Amino acid sequence: MSEYSFPVETIELPSGGKFYPEGHPLRSGKIDVKYMTAKEEDILTSTNLIKKGTVIDKLMESLIVTKGVSPDDLLTGDLNAVMVASRILAYGKEYPIELLCNSCGEKIKHTLDLTTLEMVTPDVPDSEYKVTLPTGVTVTFKLLTRGDERAIDTEVDALKKFKSSVDSNSSVRLKYMITSVNGNTDQRVIREFAENMIIRDIRAFREEVKKVSPDVNFDIQVTCSACEATIKGRMPFGVNFFWPDFGV
Repeated sequence: MSEYSFPVETIELPSGGKFYPEGHPLRSGKIDVKYMTAKEEDILTSTNLIKKGTVIDKLMESLIVTKGVSPDDLLTGDLNAVMVASRILAYGKEYPIELLCNSCGEKIKHTLDLTTLEMVTPDVPDSEYKVTLPTGVTVTFKLLTRGDERAIDTEVDALKKFKSSVDSNSSVRLKYMITSVNGNTDQRVIREFAENMIIRDIRAFREEVKKVSPDVNFDIQVTCSACEATIKGRMPFGVNFFWPDFGV
């Protein structure tokens, strides 16, 4: 509680803070988050925010109390950790999910213990990374923040108005992540490279990004109650993650 007049928890970030610049509040690798109150429930039930698709961003803005920190500052993986921790603080560790068994086709209801999700903290020293792709091109890249993700969504939506039959999400995302191509930092060069990147290079690039990205490990393994087969997959984010009264 310390300096705050409301209950606060300090959350460890998967990044350990090393991806943020010196002097940034998140450089400590920790963030202070308040417990949800009636104010946050008002945000979660706001029809206007739900329609706009900004309800989770507004919720995070309200919950993060570390001075000088916006949700847009957080790396995607760090924000995932904050979301999970906030959900546990508000509603407890039990999260009911529904999975489809690939073996017998049954829909299986399962209650996941959110405290068992592990943080992925790669042992990498810098905030900018270098990889040589299969075609021999060397690129440097950065990890995306929530602010970057929002900018990508805005740009993709704008492009849809001109190219309604084409989803530009992949090339736009590459453009935001890549910071140089063979040492060239010109944005026109990066954009052209991103738009014409071959699949083999894209797959290698994504694998490299995955290796260095701090995050929460959402991979789960559940035994089917109908046929006892093992169901493996990613934890589903249903409507009941922050709205548990909806059920599954």
